[in-house]
Parts: sequence; C-alpha cells; structure tokens
Amino acid sequence: MFTSLQGRSAIVTGGSKGIGRGIATTLATAGVNVLVTARSQTELDATVSDLSGQPGRVSGLRADVTNPEDCRRAVETVVEQNGGLDIVCANAGIFPSGKLEELTPEDIDQVLAVNFKGTVFIVQAALSALAASGHGRVIVTSSITGPITGYPGWSHYGASKAAQLGFLRTAAMELAAKQITINAVLPGNIITEGLIEMGQEYMDQMAAAIPAGRLGSVADIGHAALFFATDEAGYITGQTLVVDGGQILPESNQALAEA
Repeated sequence: MFTSLQGRSAIVTGGSKGIGRGIATTLATAGVNVLVTARSQTELDATVSDLSGQPGRVSGLRADVTNPEDCRRAVETVVEQNGGLDIVCANAGIFPSGKLEELTPEDIDQVLAVNFKGTVFIVQAALSALAASGHGRVIVTSSITGPITGYPGWSHYGASKAAQLGFLRTAAMELAAKQITINAVLPGNIITEGLIEMGQEYMDQMAAAIPAGRLGSVADIGHAALFFATDEAGYITGQTLVVDGGQILPESNQALAEA
C-alpha cells in the first residue's frame, strides 16, 4: 500500500487535454490538488469543470511554458492556492510533423521552445517550492520517439524529447540534495486527440505493431506519473519508464507475428 498523497499540491503543464489531462485526472483522483496550465482558456475551463467531482481540487491557469514569467506565475498561483507545491508534471508538448528537408528554423525553434525549454523553465520556477516541500517530485513527459525510436517527419520532435532526458540526468544530481527527484515517463502510442487526428488507418497500423495488441490510454501514463509522485518512489531519480505496451521490443513485424 502506497502512502496517501491526499492534500498534496501539483502543477500539470499542458494539462487541459490528452496525456496531461490524464495525468491531472489520476492525481486528482488520488486526492492531489492540481493546477492545470494550458494556452487555451476554453479548454482549461472545460477540464476544470469535468474534474470538479474528484477528491483533489482542480484549478486552471492560462500560461505559456515558453515564457519563464508565465512559469513563475504558475508556481506562485499554486503555492497561494494550495499552500505549497510538491509535484511538477512537465507535460506540455507539441508534435507538428515536417520532413527534414522542409523544416524551417522557426519550425525547429517552436518545438524546442515548448518541449525542451518549457520543461526547463517550469522546473527552474518550481525549485524553491519543491525544496520546501521536503519530498519534491518532477515528472517529465518525454516519448519513445527520439530517445529510443524514430519516425519520419518527427526529427525535430524526437530531438526535443531526447533533450529532455539529457537535462533530466544532470538535473537529478543537482536536485538530489534538495530532496527532489526527477524522472520521466516515455509514452508509446496513446489515444489522445492528436492521435485520433492522424486517422484510423494510422491508429490501426500502430496497434498492430504493439505486442499488447492495443493503443495505450491516458490513464496508463497517469498511473506511471502517480507512481513517481509517491513517497515510495523517493529513492528513484534520473530514471525513465517506458509505457508502450511492448512496442519497442520486436525486432521486426515477423517477430511479432511469431510471438
């Protein structure tokens, strides 16, 4: 049995939809008071309304993680609302597609700004509050794409997700003395609004390549993040957890067919 997280405080960036919303839901169900940030006020309002019945309080704040001042404001808001900050889920991310020969400097800058710099900025902003917690937790949403696998059209995205892990490993050493852990969840193909937009044919192809025989749910990622947030995970830092139904395991489609 894990120690209860009832009454603890969290920020989930990019938490108004997709994996971020799944993480926010799982934390709030466990009694964590969650501040969700996103760029769309409409999506924030819908998320806060939908999660109003959870044991943990859920609030929303319009913020852009590419802006360090917005990140500082998010931390100040959650500390004021909840009396402190124990958990930061650096989840905000974008995944526009573009073949290498077509990528512009602006395309690359945008992805790195949100996915990589946004992770660094929210962690920097939260350091003092997390240290005061005495059991600070940072959970980064990375991906199998970049750190482990590749996919045409996502070279810039993959680079940003690999960069998160390079940051994480050194950050783990710097934060350990402050009793703050930092770990990453690496999702495979998870059913989100973005995945659905890629079409049923793509989803069917991805599911067929996964040993578990299905695409993941946002709750699958939420539960992994919840584990890293627990007291019992306090001796784990600088690590990654792949949550992909075994997608990265087969050497080939033939290997999967013969399993």
